[in-house]
Amino acid sequence: MFFVFLPVLLVGALLYMMASVRAPREYERLVVYTLGRYTGTKGPGICFIWAGFQASVKIDLRVRTIDVPTQDVISRDNISVKVNAVIYFRVIAPDKAINNVADFMRATSELAQTTLRSVLGKHELDEMLSERDKLSADIREILDHQIDQWGIKVSNVELKHIDIDPSMIRAIARQAEAERERRAKIISAEGEMQAAGKLVEAAHLLATEPGAMQLRYLSAMQEMTNERTTNFVLPMPLDILKRFIS
Repeated sequence: MFFVFLPVLLVGALLYMMASVRAPREYERLVVYTLGRYTGTKGPGICFIWAGFQASVKIDLRVRTIDVPTQDVISRDNISVKVNAVIYFRVIAPDKAINNVADFMRATSELAQTTLRSVLGKHELDEMLSERDKLSADIREILDHQIDQWGIKVSNVELKHIDIDPSMIRAIARQAEAERERRAKIISAEGEMQAAGKLVEAAHLLATEPGAMQLRYLSAMQEMTNERTTNFVLPMPLDILKRFIS
């Protein structure tokens, strides 16, 4: 009687073994549960998940991307901008990604949105436009620290677009023009001040050196004679002029 059921038992055992064999790829891991309790992570390659006693969840370890929806951000200088970004991350601890959070993809996306608004809201518009790399690094560091408990590693954060309302663009352009005019006036005033200082120094020098004053007088006479004019200039020594003045 035993020999009659032996082939059936062998076929059943073979089918059971085949149903228990798993072969996750190099970039996949199996989170294994035995009678509902987590008992380890398996893969890659051939492994056994005993049907009826064990269950498994397959996790992809490759880098994933999340396109963060456009967020309305108020900068520190009260300018409204629309910002979107892309997050690059991967699962490094499959057991945490399954056991510690219900949907790690959605949770990462939601956390990325709040982190993006929080970080950018602390900076002015000029910093957002000129220091994208620094802001991206700050967001990546904060986000990576917060989702470490989910077994996820953030490799990069890229700010894609920073859009400003057209009315704000015109206001910013007027502000920039006013700033350029202010700087031009300051530079002109500084130039006038330096020129005035040089004139005062020259006046003191000419007052203390009669010979220098004589040379300056002769130089002025030469410049006047070089011009096309019908006037006649007769130079007179300065010491004679001083006698008449005294």
